[in-house]
Amino acid sequence: MKRPKQYVKQSVAVGLAFLLTLAAVSLLAADKKAKKTSGTTANLTEEPKVSIEPRIKPSPGAEAADADNRKSSIRVDTTLVLINVTVTDPLNRFVTGLEKEHFKLTEDKVEQSITQFSSEDAPLSVGLVFDCSGSMGNKLAKSRQAAAQFFKTANPEDEFFLVQFNDKPELVTGFTTNTEEIQNRLTFTQAKGRTALLDGLYMAMKQMKKARNPRKAVLIISDGGDNSSRYTESEIKKLVRETDVQVYAIGIYESIAGRGRTAEELSGPGLLTELAEQTGGRQYAVENLNELPDVAAKIGIELRNQYVLGYTPTNLDKDGKYRRVKVTIQQPRGLPALKVFFRLGYYAPVQ
Repeated sequence: MKRPKQYVKQSVAVGLAFLLTLAAVSLLAADKKAKKTSGTTANLTEEPKVSIEPRIKPSPGAEAADADNRKSSIRVDTTLVLINVTVTDPLNRFVTGLEKEHFKLTEDKVEQSITQFSSEDAPLSVGLVFDCSGSMGNKLAKSRQAAAQFFKTANPEDEFFLVQFNDKPELVTGFTTNTEEIQNRLTFTQAKGRTALLDGLYMAMKQMKKARNPRKAVLIISDGGDNSSRYTESEIKKLVRETDVQVYAIGIYESIAGRGRTAEELSGPGLLTELAEQTGGRQYAVENLNELPDVAAKIGIELRNQYVLGYTPTNLDKDGKYRRVKVTIQQPRGLPALKVFFRLGYYAPVQ
């Protein structure tokens, strides 16, 4: 049976449309493949992309454990000992300009190698221990002037505190860089009561634990002696040997011919001298009150003209025993015999 021409034409058109569609699909697929290949080739020449994954934050307990592990793996077994040294000539003038090779240092009679040496004016932490007992009545005015002269030698980075004592000690002013604050407090000081000198020094040594500067000193202004302290001489002497604090003292005494000196005042010079010399400081005896300001200024200048010798002991035993230190001068040519003042020793660590 012969199909109509219209039907044949429709069939041909449908077939032609199908072929055209198939061809278009093939071309599209070929184009995508070409682009993919081209993109892959381009990516081979580009820098590789980096994928960063966020780190999971450990729990607080894990952080603490990790910190403990790090701490336990670090041990410091080296002890550095620092000794402050003052050098004077026969006229008691300070000698500056010396070098490391001019010093010899021994510990328990064994020579040590000086590994650190300095003669710079480093910041100080200073405690003023001021006697306001009844026997200081006519000496207070000059003692205040002495404190003022001492403060004039201060540097901006220095810090000071004030301990006053009569029957008992009192921390009047904690650490401050404002010396006028301390002087204002001294203005209202009144002389009364007995003399708790040793207790005053004890309080100063405890306060010194709050110091921010490595160099530390205490200046005592007193007419000497003690008749009211709870702490004994032996306890305070042991304390000053244990602490790295230089002790200076201005002893205001009646003349030897004077009749007003009590038994405590008679023992005052020896007590202050022994306390000071243990630490590398000094005691200055004053009989003429007019000399007080000049002596105080001299102590301030001495603290500015010291050498600092540092060494690591050859004896590494951590036995807590007292080690005796001695510093001598290798006499420079052209200079007279020199005298040295230094800390007499220290206690070794126990762990």
